[in-house]
Amino acid sequence: MNKPLSGAELNELVSGLHKLSRNLWWSWNQEAQDFFYELSPRGWQNMFHNAVAVLREVSEQELRARLQDVHFAARVRAVLSDFQNYLGDQKTWCHLHAARLHQHPVAYFSAEFGFHESLPISAGGLGILAGDHAKSASDLGLGFVGLGLFYREGYFQQSIDSNNWQTEYYNPIDPHNVPLEPVLDADGERLVCSVGIGMNAVDFQVWRVNVGRVPVFLLDTNLPQNEQRFRDLTTRVYGGDSITRIMQEILLGIGGVRLLRTLGIEPSTFHMNEGHAAFLTLELLREKIAAGSNFAAAQIATKQECHFTTHTPVEAGHDRFTPDLMNYALQRFLGQLPVPFNDLMAMGRVNPANASEPFCMTVLALKFSRAANAVSELHGVVSREMWQPLYPGKTIDQVPIGHITNGIHLLGWMKGPVRTFWRTKLTDSTNGAARFFRDKFGADWSSAINHADFWDKMTDPTFVTDEELWALRYKLRRELIEFARRKLLLQNQRATQGDFIRFDHFLNPDALTIGFARRFATYKRAPLIFQQFENIVKLVRDKQRPVQFVFAGKAHPRDNDGKRFIQQIIHLSKHSELAGNLIFLENYDIHVARQMVSGCDIWLNNPRRPLEASGTSGMKTGCHGGMNLSILDGWWREGFDGQNGFGIGPDSHPDNVAEQDRVDSANLYRTLTEQVVPMFYNRDVNGIPREWLKRMRHSMATLVPQFTTDRMVKEYTNKYYLPK
Repeated sequence: MNKPLSGAELNELVSGLHKLSRNLWWSWNQEAQDFFYELSPRGWQNMFHNAVAVLREVSEQELRARLQDVHFAARVRAVLSDFQNYLGDQKTWCHLHAARLHQHPVAYFSAEFGFHESLPISAGGLGILAGDHAKSASDLGLGFVGLGLFYREGYFQQSIDSNNWQTEYYNPIDPHNVPLEPVLDADGERLVCSVGIGMNAVDFQVWRVNVGRVPVFLLDTNLPQNEQRFRDLTTRVYGGDSITRIMQEILLGIGGVRLLRTLGIEPSTFHMNEGHAAFLTLELLREKIAAGSNFAAAQIATKQECHFTTHTPVEAGHDRFTPDLMNYALQRFLGQLPVPFNDLMAMGRVNPANASEPFCMTVLALKFSRAANAVSELHGVVSREMWQPLYPGKTIDQVPIGHITNGIHLLGWMKGPVRTFWRTKLTDSTNGAARFFRDKFGADWSSAINHADFWDKMTDPTFVTDEELWALRYKLRRELIEFARRKLLLQNQRATQGDFIRFDHFLNPDALTIGFARRFATYKRAPLIFQQFENIVKLVRDKQRPVQFVFAGKAHPRDNDGKRFIQQIIHLSKHSELAGNLIFLENYDIHVARQMVSGCDIWLNNPRRPLEASGTSGMKTGCHGGMNLSILDGWWREGFDGQNGFGIGPDSHPDNVAEQDRVDSANLYRTLTEQVVPMFYNRDVNGIPREWLKRMRHSMATLVPQFTTDRMVKEYTNKYYLPK
């Protein structure tokens, strides 16, 4: 007979669960998510899969009662043990290869972090990358600390009105109900720091996000002692006008450095993830001059401490500020930095002598970094060409901007059923290959999936059969379709009984399912495929070889052209021959993205080349057995080998935009009809698409282990973080 838990044992488990809920490690541990779900299935679903919110929903009395179930308690104890072992591991990759960074960590500054749907403080790919960077830094044991802003209303929630037009609304984030902790001083009081903005001293408090082993600190000006305009600085992601933007960037860059000094953290590298944080270089200059350095020596020393990653391949995407705005926003700070204002402006100009040139944050970052990188090979080419005027006397090839191609945090994006599938194959099978993997990796499975030899096994049909892979794809496609049907009902607040029936007939579990989900920037050309409208209608209506589309995404609140793209697609989904076979899912977030990248057979990406700096959404489909259909831009230009997905057009593009759109539309339709559809529906007598599955296997083996943040963070560490 199993003994009931003692009071001490219960206290230990309850305390452990509360500690775990405040660490986002649970967001990439399936077993932890499973028991939070079991505590309150409806709460888990309705509160954005938020472990903190679930524990606030469940009373202390109920939690203790549930833990008297010995089987449930054993599972909780096992996960808490794994969590503690993870936090205390002294044999990580970085302990072996970059131990010096533990004393002097990398300080990673980013205006947004996309960790999980429960903490919606990211607008798009830049933040998702930052969140995944932090997760892999944790997994690798890197000495790493993140700096960002806590936006108390986050990024906007999307709703579609009766005219199919995107509208925005904001939900306040209760910091006590999400995975955050207040940072306290030595007396146990809220830590408060200060930064000069305009003529004012603006106070900020700090929240800590525990991302496995690494902390990410979020600065927050919502304090009663601040004027309302300063309290509102950290209200929304990229909210407001250029005045708000420059003030947010002062807070992030200068305030972030001051926070690190207050906490006693002495970074070896200040990594600026895009130009938003570049004002940190001015604070480093100020410190050195105040300590007795002359300006020239302070410049050299600051440059040796900083690294910069650029993500933006278009001129208009780089923050620029007028002299008047710079003088206004930095007025108090300028009194502390003994540098003439004209010299300060020159730091952010390509041509220092051009008084009419605005101050550019990217220029400042490039001038004060020992190294800089783009986020894909082609983006590196574009960036060197764009910034060549900053380096007179150097050819384009000599411009000192390298590249590290982005990746994804694989476990964070791998859907639960897929983890179960791969892990079962590697532990429960009785064939020799599976035993080899079980013996070699064992409990270290979560690390093994980042290695090429793990995914090489997927090309072996005796290890994972075609039948098993095809069953998995059907399961994931079915889950996406049922998710989409439920979401369509929620989107239609005035749904009738007839709508319930009608929506249950939307999408076909047997059909080739094509997904498109991302920020609706116009260069991403969401409606491109519908330029071939009549032909697409024929594909959709083909009873023998049907095709269907699932779209999602948000346009920036001030991007009316992007909103028109959304309006166009929703109109087609409701009022054209595509109705029922084309759907748009509102309020795109990390959860919707996870459903789509797992359930779609084809991930469509058709940006106007070369404007996709990297892109990461297509990297997330491979481990789920999906494949990419993409323009050869960003990461896909490096990943595509002709047999691991489908390329749209050649490795080149017309210079004329209209011609580029026309050619790409034709190439997209041709690839879809001549390669993708025939291969998907070429079945043997058992209904298995052998050729399709062969390509799927090759896609997994060649793409999944290559495009991870595990690889990316190691590359940053070896190439840029470690001192030379």
